[in-house]
Amino acid sequence: MTRIKRGVAAHKRRKNLLKRAKGFDNRRSTNFIAAREALLHADSYSYRDRRNKKRDMRAVWLQRANAALRESGTTWSKFAAVLKKENILINRKMLSELAIQNADSFDAMVKDLVK
Repeated sequence: MTRIKRGVAAHKRRKNLLKRAKGFDNRRSTNFIAAREALLHADSYSYRDRRNKKRDMRAVWLQRANAALRESGTTWSKFAAVLKKENILINRKMLSELAIQNADSFDAMVKDLVK
Protein backbone atom coordinates (compact mmCIF):
# COMPACT_ATOMS: atom_id res chain seq x y z
CA MET A 1 0.00 0.00 0.00
CA THR A 2 1.31 3.43 -0.88
CA ARG A 3 2.00 6.10 1.66
CA ILE A 4 -0.44 9.01 1.83
CA LYS A 5 1.10 12.36 2.64
CA ARG A 6 -1.40 14.82 4.08
CA GLY A 7 0.67 18.00 4.09
CA VAL A 8 -1.05 19.62 1.12
CA ALA A 9 -4.58 19.08 2.43
CA ALA A 10 -3.65 20.17 5.97
CA HIS A 11 -1.94 23.30 4.65
CA LYS A 12 -4.98 24.16 2.52
CA ARG A 13 -7.35 23.65 5.45
CA ARG A 14 -5.25 25.86 7.74
CA LYS A 15 -4.84 28.51 5.06
CA ASN A 16 -8.61 28.67 4.48
CA LEU A 17 -9.29 28.94 8.21
CA LEU A 18 -6.75 31.77 8.59
CA LYS A 19 -8.33 33.52 5.61
CA ARG A 20 -11.67 33.51 7.47
CA ALA A 21 -9.93 34.95 10.56
CA LYS A 22 -8.48 37.87 8.61
CA GLY A 23 -9.15 41.12 10.47
CA PHE A 24 -9.15 39.54 13.93
CA ASP A 25 -6.84 41.07 16.55
CA ASN A 26 -3.26 39.98 17.23
CA ARG A 27 -2.57 36.24 17.42
CA ARG A 28 -6.15 35.32 16.56
CA SER A 29 -5.55 36.25 12.91
CA THR A 30 -2.19 34.51 12.45
CA ASN A 31 -2.11 31.49 14.77
CA PHE A 32 -4.13 28.48 13.62
CA ILE A 33 -5.23 27.29 17.07
CA ALA A 34 -6.22 30.76 18.29
CA ALA A 35 -7.96 31.53 15.00
CA ARG A 36 -9.94 28.29 15.14
CA GLU A 37 -11.14 29.13 18.66
CA ALA A 38 -12.03 32.69 17.64
CA LEU A 39 -13.98 31.45 14.62
CA LEU A 40 -15.95 29.01 16.76
CA HIS A 41 -17.11 31.94 18.87
CA ALA A 42 -17.64 34.20 15.85
CA ASP A 43 -19.82 31.59 14.15
CA SER A 44 -21.98 31.09 17.23
CA TYR A 45 -22.35 34.86 17.68
CA SER A 46 -23.31 35.38 14.06
CA TYR A 47 -25.90 32.57 14.26
CA ARG A 48 -27.38 34.05 17.45
CA ASP A 49 -27.35 37.62 16.20
CA ARG A 50 -29.06 36.81 12.90
CA ARG A 51 -32.04 36.04 15.09
CA ASN A 52 -31.54 38.94 17.53
CA LYS A 53 -31.34 41.38 14.62
CA LYS A 54 -35.05 40.90 13.98
CA ARG A 55 -36.04 41.88 17.53
CA ASP A 56 -33.56 44.78 17.51
CA MET A 57 -35.04 46.18 14.31
CA ARG A 58 -38.58 45.90 15.70
CA ALA A 59 -37.47 47.98 18.70
CA VAL A 60 -35.89 50.58 16.38
CA TRP A 61 -39.10 50.84 14.33
CA LEU A 62 -41.11 51.38 17.52
CA GLN A 63 -38.72 54.08 18.75
CA ARG A 64 -38.83 55.91 15.41
CA ALA A 65 -42.62 55.75 15.21
CA ASN A 66 -42.98 56.83 18.83
CA ALA A 67 -40.64 59.79 18.30
CA ALA A 68 -42.65 60.92 15.27
CA LEU A 69 -45.92 60.44 17.16
CA ARG A 70 -44.68 62.49 20.10
CA GLU A 71 -43.94 65.36 17.69
CA SER A 72 -47.57 65.05 16.62
CA GLY A 73 -48.73 65.25 20.22
CA THR A 74 -49.54 61.63 21.02
CA THR A 75 -47.75 58.45 22.06
CA TRP A 76 -47.28 55.01 20.55
CA SER A 77 -49.58 53.30 23.04
CA LYS A 78 -52.48 55.66 22.33
CA PHE A 79 -51.92 55.43 18.58
CA ALA A 80 -51.69 51.63 18.66
CA ALA A 81 -55.00 51.49 20.56
CA VAL A 82 -56.67 53.66 17.89
CA LEU A 83 -55.26 51.48 15.10
CA LYS A 84 -56.59 48.36 16.80
CA LYS A 85 -60.00 49.93 17.44
CA GLU A 86 -60.28 51.09 13.81
CA ASN A 87 -59.06 47.64 12.64
CA ILE A 88 -56.18 49.15 10.62
CA LEU A 89 -53.53 46.54 9.85
CA ILE A 90 -50.21 48.28 9.16
CA ASN A 91 -46.97 46.93 10.53
CA ARG A 92 -44.42 48.82 12.59
CA LYS A 93 -41.81 48.86 9.84
CA MET A 94 -44.15 50.59 7.41
CA LEU A 95 -45.23 53.12 10.06
CA SER A 96 -41.59 53.89 10.77
CA GLU A 97 -40.76 54.27 7.07
CA LEU A 98 -43.80 56.47 6.55
CA ALA A 99 -42.77 58.68 9.48
CA ILE A 100 -39.27 59.08 8.01
CA GLN A 101 -39.96 59.29 4.27
CA ASN A 102 -43.34 61.08 4.21
CA ALA A 103 -43.61 63.03 7.44
CA ASP A 104 -46.46 65.18 6.11
CA SER A 105 -48.69 62.25 5.19
CA PHE A 106 -47.81 60.53 8.50
CA ASP A 107 -48.87 63.65 10.44
CA ALA A 108 -52.08 63.85 8.43
CA MET A 109 -52.84 60.21 9.18
CA VAL A 110 -52.18 60.73 12.90
CA LYS A 111 -54.40 63.83 13.05
CA ASP A 112 -57.15 62.01 11.17
CA LEU A 113 -57.09 58.97 13.48
CA VAL A 114 -56.34 60.59 16.84
CA LYS A 115 -58.94 63.26 17.56
